[in-house]
Amino acid sequence: MERDLDARVAELIEVGADAVSRGLVLASGGNLSARLDDDAFVVTASGTWLDRLRPEDFTVMGLDGEVRGGHPTPSSEWRLHQRAYLARPDAECTIHLHPQHAVVLASLGKPIRLLTLDHAFYVRSIGVTPFYPNGSDELADTAAEQLRSHDCVVMRHHGCSVVAESVSMAYRRALNLEDAAKASILALQLGDTDTVFPLDSLGGVHHA
Repeated sequence: MERDLDARVAELIEVGADAVSRGLVLASGGNLSARLDDDAFVVTASGTWLDRLRPEDFTVMGLDGEVRGGHPTPSSEWRLHQRAYLARPDAECTIHLHPQHAVVLASLGKPIRLLTLDHAFYVRSIGVTPFYPNGSDELADTAAEQLRSHDCVVMRHHGCSVVAESVSMAYRRALNLEDAAKASILALQLGDTDTVFPLDSLGGVHHA
């Protein structure tokens, strides 16, 4: 099924501006993409600032890694998005941000705990990968492998990658991932190292 390019780009522009306003990414860090059909996706271009995105700041790429239109130079992290869609045919959007609290916890080897209903409902589980240079095949491949089992993955000393069946759901997951990290740090400061949300109780829960 073919998706509307302009509509997808408009959604990503909105997410980018909001993510920067919340401090989830700085300057030209982070990148966003959305699937266009079974064989193509649109991704932010190289060097773009997510709060200054314009329609011309996006590249259309095939899952074969070839540029098919739009901006001629995609983000250096395009492999991260390509591998995510190859690993998760159900994913409609991939969001890569640099959420400080989530990255710090993962880098220190501390778990990000799901403590609230929203954390459990949107995030569910979190994969973690070692550090690899940005734009590398190793980074993209290890993140994609974690995304086979999780909707959210944190790459140590770098950022997160989140997938979902829509742009809005992917962003909700990214927001709740960072909120879970903040709550985990607060719990540690209060001396608690064990409390987590009872995931078994999620059965039958419907969320707006």
